[in-house]
Amino acid sequence: MQSTGARSTSSDRIDTQSSLDSTLVLGIVERRHSALDEIHARYAALIFHVAYEVSRQHLIAADVVQEVFLRLWRSPDRVDQTRGTLRAFLMLEARARTIDFIRRDATRRQREDRTARLDLRVARGADDSMWERMRGAEAREALRRLPPEQRAAIELAYFGGHSYRTVATMLGEPEGTVKNRIRIGLRQLRHQLAGADDQL
Repeated sequence: MQSTGARSTSSDRIDTQSSLDSTLVLGIVERRHSALDEIHARYAALIFHVAYEVSRQHLIAADVVQEVFLRLWRSPDRVDQTRGTLRAFLMLEARARTIDFIRRDATRRQREDRTARLDLRVARGADDSMWERMRGAEAREALRRLPPEQRAAIELAYFGGHSYRTVATMLGEPEGTVKNRIRIGLRQLRHQLAGADDQL
């Protein structure tokens, strides 16, 4: 059974913590950087932990820490300690900002995928007439002459219908590297097929 003295000590510690937090928040209102630095030292690790638990991504968690303290510096009046502790406020902020980051990241990825698919359709449309003029065996031979890494990327994207992002995942390569290989490979194919067309 917990003694009255132990409960009193715990309560005193919480009161002291809240009092110090209130003083630090007031310091931010007064634009004292030292107050923000102290709150950062006390709560940055907690915010990172909350953000990581939600996102499971270290980069997002680090961004959330920065975002939470930037918002605190810009709008310290949002901290209403009559409704809860600074610790509780920062934890709620961490969760909310993490969800925002996840949503923005998902939206960005969807936008990049749409752009990649459009780029690929444009590339296919530009090359269709050339491919149609050539016999299948000649086209396959031209493709066979490409370096293996370019051929694999083109086969998956151009013939397989996969997005750049999907091709990159399938090949275990960065998306930018895959795009560059496809661009160079298509240029070489155009040159080879145009040369063959001149000989018909």
